[in-house]
Amino acid sequence: EKITQSFDSIEFSTQKREFKTQTGFLKGKRITVMSTGIGPDNIDIVMNELDALVNIDLKTRRIKENLTSLNIIRIATSGSLQADIPCDSFVMSKFGLGLDNMLRSYLIDEISNSQIENEFIKHVNWDSKKGKPYAIACSEKLEKLIESDKIYKGITATAGGFYGPQGRILRLNIQDKDQNDKMDNFVFQDYNITNLEMETAAIYGLSALLGHNALSLNAIIANRATGTFSSDPYKAVDELITYALEKISN
Repeated sequence: EKITQSFDSIEFSTQKREFKTQTGFLKGKRITVMSTGIGPDNIDIVMNELDALVNIDLKTRRIKENLTSLNIIRIATSGSLQADIPCDSFVMSKFGLGLDNMLRSYLIDEISNSQIENEFIKHVNWDSKKGKPYAIACSEKLEKLIESDKIYKGITATAGGFYGPQGRILRLNIQDKDQNDKMDNFVFQDYNITNLEMETAAIYGLSALLGHNALSLNAIIANRATGTFSSDPYKAVDELITYALEKISN
């Protein structure tokens, strides 16, 4: 509703657990907004079922002959890993770097960027017991639609959890306490790892496998490098929503 409150009209609304969906119109364009919940496991459900809605005949359970390609834009929040990406700024994920293993259940060799994967593994001395990271590019079509001089671009790392997988420590020790520091100075083709969250790489991977276009946008509400936080994170999110909707609807 934070997004659909800007729509001209709403034609459909439903909710099951954390998955809330609303479809409506903005300037004549039909747009569906979904809350996905947290983590690559939820994204696995959302992406496969979204695709099934448009590409599988639900009565016969057969794949349709003519497939539909969806445009999927994620709007979310995260913390920056780079000191020069301040709070309240916007980040576009040029690549998603999955640290979670979910996508490895699928056949991804044709869509993944092995050069990023191998350079990252070497740079951070990645423990193979945690599984092999995967790297997927965003949709060039959506990148061109959304980009501007207001947007930072970089690599978004997608973790499989919030605490240990993102280097946070409460009572439990973690496998590599220096992981975030090593990630901070990883560079691929002038792109740093800009932010760390829990969905982007999974969305990029499943979208690429299923033939959809995907792009992830984040409002930066904290900077882990400088230890600063947004004074008004809700405003930052609202401004990102407005920015994205204007780009989509114009």
